[in-house]
This record gives sequence, structure tokens and C-alpha cells, in this order.
Amino acid sequence: MYELYVITDEGLSNGLSHAELAKLACEGGADAIQLRDKCMGKDEMLAIARDIRRITSLHGALFFVNDHLDIAIASEADGVHLGQSDIWQLDRGERDGLLLGVSVSSVGEALDAVRNGADYLGVGPVFDTSSKNDAGTGIGLTALSEIRDSVNVPIVAIGGITKKNAASVIAAGADGVAVISAVVSQNDVAAAAKELKRITDGAVRASKGRR
Repeated sequence: MYELYVITDEGLSNGLSHAELAKLACEGGADAIQLRDKCMGKDEMLAIARDIRRITSLHGALFFVNDHLDIAIASEADGVHLGQSDIWQLDRGERDGLLLGVSVSSVGEALDAVRNGADYLGVGPVFDTSSKNDAGTGIGLTALSEIRDSVNVPIVAIGGITKKNAASVIAAGADGVAVISAVVSQNDVAAAAKELKRITDGAVRASKGRR
């Protein structure tokens, strides 16, 4: 469900649009796509969100909108993903049945998020990353494991994750990995997604075998 979670970012792509990135990532096996754009106007974002909703539906992937609950609802997305600076303590009725993802970087934030209705957590940054200017210093695998032990909802690790370290975050307790540049910045987006999907699926199977 969350093994490979790809976040679109036109600024980090090689000239590809959000919809093109979503299509290629889904062709590579992405389980979830998140539309993320901090500068785009609401009308344009809604149109793109509807395009991505059609793409993800064709591929059986989940679709999340970053920050904007109204756009998530209007585009019939599966969920909305919000950060610590957003107003995410939403009543389930206000969410119109959407899944709620919340970004956390500590056990305290994770517990608060779950207590307030988060359906899954984006945990990180696990490693230092340049994909998000406001991401902060990497929290490391030990902190990731501590968060895993503190909550009973799926957790998706984010921040500096590549095909070289993806298996390590699954082994540390993540249910999946969320990536930006490891997929959207690559020359062959679909191939990059396919390789990461292969790695994460293998790591998830190995992790379940140890439990």
C-alpha cells in the first residue's frame, strides 16, 4: 500500500510535469503518488490533481495532495498529507472520508498525530536531503525505529532515501519509502521507480520473515 510513495516536484524533474511524473512513476510500480507544489495557484493545482487522479486510478495507486484539503476533496483524491505547521487536527467529518498523512520527526509528534486521527505518518527526514530546503537534519535509523515502536499506523520514511539505503529504512521499521529526487530527478523515471519498487518489496518481504 505504501511501499513506494513518490512525491512529484516539477522543479526537480528534467522538464517533466506533475502529471507526466505521476504517469511514469505509476508505470514503474509506485504504490502512491503525492502532488506537491508550493507555488501553484489553486485552480491550476486542481486541474492537475484531477489528471493525476485519473492516472493513479488506472494503475491502482493511491493519490494524495500535499497541504490542500479542499483540492484533495474536489479531485477525489484518496487522502491529504499535512505537515507540522499545517492545521492538521481535523475532525474526521471535515476530511470527507479522506486518509490523513502527517509529517513527523519525533515520537512525541507521532503520538500526537495518531491521537488526532492520522492514518499514516511520513517520518523524517531520515537522512540529510537537499530535496526540501526546510527538511532539517536527518533523524537517523534509531529514531525511525523508536517512532515505529510507538505507533500502530503505517509509517513511510522520507528524506535522503535512495536505492542504496531504501532497504535499511524498511529493516528499521518503515512500511515504505517516500522519495522525490530518487525517482523524479532521474533520466528514466519509470525505470528508477521500478528499481526502487523491487528493492522495497524485497525488503518488506525480508522484514516480515524476521517478525
